[in-house]
Amino acid sequence: MKSTTRYTVLAGVAAAALALGACGGGTGAGSAGGNGGTGGAQATTIKLVAAEYSKDHTKAFWDSFAKTYKEKTGYTLDVQIVSWDNIDQQSSTMIQNNQAPDILNLNAYASYAKDGLLYDSDQVLSDAAKSDILDTFVKYGTYEGKFYGFPDLSSARAFFYNKTLFKQAGINQPPKTWDELEADAKKLTALGNGTVGYALPLGPEEAQGEFSMWMFNNGGTWKDQGKWTINSPQNVATLTFLKKLTDEKLTQHNPARTNRADAFDLFKSGKAGMVVGFSPLAAALDQDKKVDYGVAPFPSNDGSASKTLGVTDYLMAFKKPGDSNLKALKAFYDLYYQPDQVNTFIKAEGFLPVTKTGIEAFKSDEKLKVYLDTLPNAQLTPTDDPTWDKVKLAVQQNLGSAMTSDPKAVLDKLQQTAENGG
Repeated sequence: MKSTTRYTVLAGVAAAALALGACGGGTGAGSAGGNGGTGGAQATTIKLVAAEYSKDHTKAFWDSFAKTYKEKTGYTLDVQIVSWDNIDQQSSTMIQNNQAPDILNLNAYASYAKDGLLYDSDQVLSDAAKSDILDTFVKYGTYEGKFYGFPDLSSARAFFYNKTLFKQAGINQPPKTWDELEADAKKLTALGNGTVGYALPLGPEEAQGEFSMWMFNNGGTWKDQGKWTINSPQNVATLTFLKKLTDEKLTQHNPARTNRADAFDLFKSGKAGMVVGFSPLAAALDQDKKVDYGVAPFPSNDGSASKTLGVTDYLMAFKKPGDSNLKALKAFYDLYYQPDQVNTFIKAEGFLPVTKTGIEAFKSDEKLKVYLDTLPNAQLTPTDDPTWDKVKLAVQQNLGSAMTSDPKAVLDKLQQTAENGG
């Protein structure tokens, strides 16, 4: 996931990221910080490599956290902030060179868990912290029965619509089914003046995020019971429907080359009637004060209960020789998951909570209601599969081509990529 103000480099997970994902170097984690490499002596300093969500808040929070961490525990936290553009490459290089940080903030963890480089929750999280993390994030942070991917913040998607354009087109309420969405898109497009019915981003920035929202709301999945289901009948039908919207010119020109940032810009300019968005988009719209917008659950194909895509990033803990950093890591997570820490960070960055107490703390914000209501049952992309990073890249590069070719053939090829391990 990225900052609300950095749309030109948005691509995650969230949160999304432009990066291709962690690649798990298999060389083992070496010493990093303090006495971590002394084979048993307890580290007094640990290193955090964290992604930069925003220029204004990320470094300020971690610097403050490090000060509190020192005051409360006696341990020192060495903080390194890295842009989302560079963090995958830099962190991979660190790990391959046996210089892994003690804690890494990234949008993928499973390849490192597969290589045996990470501590699991039983080793570093208190029972109180683990039980407070939302079940859906525990589920997707678990690899082969162990919880390794500890969430730092989250986002969820929802359906944004332009109230002014809806009124001009004679539409009284947001659609609840795909048939209604298609009919509304036709009315909006008929307004002319370059009005786009639905802004569809299937470009390389985050095609997997857009497709997930449609997929989940047609009963589809990326994986089911351990098997890849990318070319399932439901997913073929979903991609075929998106091609239909494109063929009927109810979307912007060339969705295959449209990134999420581009779709957001269309909506922010008042040219698009509908788009998938999240809370940082709402914050940007509120700041601009140019578009009268509404937010609703994303419509499902048959009108059943809406499902949302959840996105989270991780604070994973790397093993060091002799578990020399274990005590300092436990102290780190005990502090981070205190409500006055984790929720302060999340609120400053404009994202959503990852804990049950966080849901309670944020629910007084009426603008977050549509997200908070669906967040506990959100579905995520299969970040618990080490293959996902490579599959995601293939989706980003190839899914959009279905708008000018055979959707089934595109999904068949992606299915083959997944089954072959990326």
